[in-house]
Amino acid sequence: MAVGWFYLSALALFSLGSMCILSTIYWMRYWHKGFAWDGTILTFNWHPVLMVTGMVVLYSAASLAYRLPQSWVGPKLPWKLGHAAMHLMAFILTVLGLAAVFNFHNHEKIPNLYSLHSWLGITTVFLFACQWFLGFVVFLLPWASVRLRSLLKPIHVFFGASILSLAIASVISGINEKLFFSLKNGTTSYSNLPDEAVFANSAGMLVVVFGLLVLYILQASSWKRPEPGLQAERQTLLHGEE
Repeated sequence: MAVGWFYLSALALFSLGSMCILSTIYWMRYWHKGFAWDGTILTFNWHPVLMVTGMVVLYSAASLAYRLPQSWVGPKLPWKLGHAAMHLMAFILTVLGLAAVFNFHNHEKIPNLYSLHSWLGITTVFLFACQWFLGFVVFLLPWASVRLRSLLKPIHVFFGASILSLAIASVISGINEKLFFSLKNGTTSYSNLPDEAVFANSAGMLVVVFGLLVLYILQASSWKRPEPGLQAERQTLLHGEE
């Protein structure tokens, strides 16, 4: 039953994650004229797409690597490598997303890091970088003792979920900030909910639902990789034996 619910949740996650990315792309293309890398507002349009893709969707996929039933048995190293590689890809996309917004601000002589959204976002990326480095040094390289890994594992897990929560908060505040700026001088104010506001608010709610489902799966004890003493029980569950 736990395996069936996991795959059902994974299908829902894949659908929601795809919708989050595609809706952000559509928002930037339909209402904000698409993408470029020339320092103009079209460069900025990469920022929300890359941040949603990297910091929310791909980060979540990497975090859930150990929840796959196939990871319950066999050697753990391939899953560690996959976990680290997906997080690294998420970090690269996130850095590109930051480069897009800094490039745009510098080109247009707009101050950097003045809003609460930017403070929250840069804090999230900083914690992500620290988290990845700690995970690589302690959990992937072979030098760390079992005692040290056991001591740091709860901290690593806590910050993993916290960074995702901060990323979702950053995306939501960023959507709100973008709408205030883009609709401020428009013919229809944000408070009157023009089509763009309805669409972007809906995209934000998709991100929230996606994030909540990821956090639920991360904390569900029945989907965690078992301790060595429970391996036999999980192997039975995987093979449908009694």
